Amino acid sequence: MITQCIKRIVIVGGGTAGWMAASVLSRVLGPLVQIELIESEQIGTVGVGEATIPQVQLLLSLLGIDENDFLGNVQGTIKLGIQFNDWAQPGDSYIHAFGAPGRSLGVLEFYHYWLRARWQGSSESLWSYSLNAVAASQDRFEIFDKFGDTGLTGLVRAYHFDASLVAGYLRRIAEAAGVVRTEGKVVDVKLGSEDGFIESLEVEGGKSLQADLFIDCSGFRGLLIEQAMETGYEDWTRWLPCDRAAAVQCETVDPLFPYTQSTARAAGWQWRIPLQARTGNGHVYSSEYLSDDEAVSCLLENLDAAPITEPRIVKFTTGRRRKFWNKNCVALGLASGFLEPLESTSIHLVQSGLSRLINLFPDRGFADETIDEYNRQCAYEFERVRDFIILHYHKNQRSEPFWVDRREMSVPEELTRKIELFRASGRLQEDAEDLFKNVGWLQILLGQHVVPESYHPLADIPTDEQLQAFLHDIRRVIAQRSESLMDHRRFIERHCPVNSQ
Repeated sequence: MITQCIKRIVIVGGGTAGWMAASVLSRVLGPLVQIELIESEQIGTVGVGEATIPQVQLLLSLLGIDENDFLGNVQGTIKLGIQFNDWAQPGDSYIHAFGAPGRSLGVLEFYHYWLRARWQGSSESLWSYSLNAVAASQDRFEIFDKFGDTGLTGLVRAYHFDASLVAGYLRRIAEAAGVVRTEGKVVDVKLGSEDGFIESLEVEGGKSLQADLFIDCSGFRGLLIEQAMETGYEDWTRWLPCDRAAAVQCETVDPLFPYTQSTARAAGWQWRIPLQARTGNGHVYSSEYLSDDEAVSCLLENLDAAPITEPRIVKFTTGRRRKFWNKNCVALGLASGFLEPLESTSIHLVQSGLSRLINLFPDRGFADETIDEYNRQCAYEFERVRDFIILHYHKNQRSEPFWVDRREMSVPEELTRKIELFRASGRLQEDAEDLFKNVGWLQILLGQHVVPESYHPLADIPTDEQLQAFLHDIRRVIAQRSESLMDHRRFIERHCPVNSQ
C-alpha cells in the first residue's frame, strides 16, 4: 500500500508553543514536509510560562541545543523544584523537589523505610534525604549525575527563563531548518462542505494558505480548533475555580534561588520565578472570591523588589478541548486547554503533545483510530495533571472561604482513591503514562499533612540498627556533598551569563 504522505503543515500562532512545534517538526520531518508558520505581531502572547520541569531537557537534546548557550540567551536559571509556602496552613513550607529522596533498598522505594523510622519516633524530614531539597535550601547547584558508588543520583534540574526569549530562540532554529514565517492575521477558515476538514486559511491582504495538516497554536481563542471547528471545551472550574492571573516583573534580588516559589494567598496563590536580570511574579486567583484590584494590590504588596513593568490581567478557564486532534487539526498549548501553572506543566504539555503527534504521525487518510488514540493519551495526561493540582488545594487546613470550599468539595474519583490508598497503607501506585510519579505525589501528600497509617511490611526486614545505619549514611553523604556545591548565582555567572555565546 502506498501511503498518501503529508507534504505541507501550517502552524497558526507563534509564541513558545508555535515555535516549539515548528522547530521540533522541522527537525524530525526534515525536507519531506514543508512547514509554514503564520503569526501577527499585532496579537500578543500570554508569555507567563517561565518555569519548566526536568523533561524540558529532552527538548534541548532533540534540537541539539547547548544548555549553556540556551540559558545565556533566555536569561535562564536553574530550577531544582517548587517551594510551597502556607499551602497546608499559614506558616507551613515544603518543597516539591525533583529527583527521588534517598535510594531504594531491595524491592521497596526509600520512603517506606523513612515511614518506618518515623513511626519509631524519628523526627528527620523526608527532605533531608533529598539532595535537590538540601541544595535548594542552600541556594547551591552544580551539574553531576551521581556521586560515587553510594547509589544516589545527582541534582535533577529544570529551568526558569523568559518565555518571549525562548520563542525567539526556537524561531531562529526553525527558520534555519527551512520553516517559513508569514506575518499576518487569519481572517477566515474554510472547511470542506462534506467532511469538515480545514481546506485553507485566508490571511489579511488576500493570501490563501493550504495544507494537509494544520496545527493550532493560537492561544485561548482556539482560532481553528474551536472558532472554526467548534470542537467543544470541558470546563474544570468546579475543581479549579481560579480564573485569572495578575502578572508583573520586578528587579532581581539576592540570593538567586534555584527553585520556584508558590505562596498561598486568601483566594489563590502567588508565584515567584527568579531569572538572571529580573524576577517574574504573578497572582493566580478566583474572581468569585477576589476583585482584580484586590488581586493586583496583594501582588504588589508582596514583591521582593521594585516592579519594572505594569501589572496585567490574564483571564482563563481551566479545562481542555473535548478533542485535541479534530480531523486535520491538532491543537497545542493554550489552544488545547489550560491548567494553571502551579506545577509548571504548560511547556511540557506542548512538548508531550508534539511527541505523541510524531509517534502517531498521520498520512492524508487521517485514520480515526490514530486520532482517537492521540486524544485518549492527551486526555489521560491532562486529567492526571489536573488531579495532581487539585490535591494541593483539596488537602488544606486554612480558614479563608476560598480554601474551606476547596477542602469540602468533591474531587475526581481517581484522586480520592489515590489519597485513601496512601493514607491507609503508605502505598502509591503509578502508571507508565503518568507525568507525576510517586516521588511527586509523596511530597505533596506529606506537605499537605496527609499522613499514612502504615507502611509496606517489607520495610520491617532490616533490623533497627541496620535501618538507622542506612538512613544515617544517606543523610551524611547528602550533607557533605551539598556543602561542596557552588553558589547558584556564581554557577550562572561562570557558565551561562546573559547573552553568552
